[in-house]
Amino acid sequence: MKQDEWIEIGVKLGWCSPPICEPHDGMPMSKEEAEQFEEGQDPCIHLLRLYNSDEHRREVEEFSSQAVWRKAGWE
Repeated sequence: MKQDEWIEIGVKLGWCSPPICEPHDGMPMSKEEAEQFEEGQDPCIHLLRLYNSDEHRREVEEFSSQAVWRKAGWE
């Protein structure tokens, strides 16, 4: 199964959103979450980073420590 097929299943079943570019599209959130941010609260919004290749994954993991320490709980 290809990555885009796997994501399409998740979107169709309502498990996740389609891929969104946070820097260009903005953080996807509910009205309630947006209001919480405006009021100074900090709701946790989970995102998944999609990699283009194994090389891309390695590059992200080398640069972004959160990609490594969050992954540690899944291995």
